[in-house]
Amino acid sequence: MARGSTVESTDSAAPPEPSRERGAPRDQPDRLPLPRWAAPLPARLETVALRLVWIIVAINLVGTAFGFWYYRFQFEQIAPRWWIFVPDSPGATLFIALALAAWAIGRPNDTLASLAFVGNIKLGLWTPYVLVAFAPGFLEFTAVPMYLFLFWSHIAMAVQAFVLHRISGFPLHAIAIAAAWYTVDLLFDYFVPLGGQVTHTSLPYAGSMPWFTTTVLQVAAAGAVALTIAPIAWLLATRIRIVATGGHAWE
Repeated sequence: MARGSTVESTDSAAPPEPSRERGAPRDQPDRLPLPRWAAPLPARLETVALRLVWIIVAINLVGTAFGFWYYRFQFEQIAPRWWIFVPDSPGATLFIALALAAWAIGRPNDTLASLAFVGNIKLGLWTPYVLVAFAPGFLEFTAVPMYLFLFWSHIAMAVQAFVLHRISGFPLHAIAIAAAWYTVDLLFDYFVPLGGQVTHTSLPYAGSMPWFTTTVLQVAAAGAVALTIAPIAWLLATRIRIVATGGHAWE
């Protein structure tokens, strides 16, 4: 009996095995029959992306490191306690790197997946929007290759968000957290100064500079507001469609 109890104690103390109920890179979860707007990527492309998940994680981590370097001058102008609200795009790429890595090791996290979905669509489209809107100003101090890199790498951010429906059902609590975070971030970026200044990404012109019938800051803020509301609504609508199809097998 003593020997048996010892074995039982050892087993109970062992760390839990990673859950593979949501699949793995080479044993992927089934693709739900979602409408094209919810799953716009070809199924084969999704499959390849999940199979090469660690390469995508590495690319996003490199992009995150580059993003923090890109924001280095802006960090110098803002108190360290507010830095969390400054690097928007690097934050989004970090979220998706963590979400994909967590899934790949059998520890899927719906909150990370929801944050990654909203963040990568928002920043993946907002940055090209301002790059085009304020192209003359950006091209004054940005080389054309860097300008094109920033444009297309952010478009890629938005595209990769549409792989996440394969590894997460986006439960409501996770959507609520993502919505809360990006709403607060939006407020501090444009409407509620922290330490005397807002935390949005630096623009090539002064925010108060007239821009057609409005100002530079209002143009940037309008895009940010629209691209905060849209991906949150898109995520919620995707969740509704996932439920309507019967949900993922693990739900």
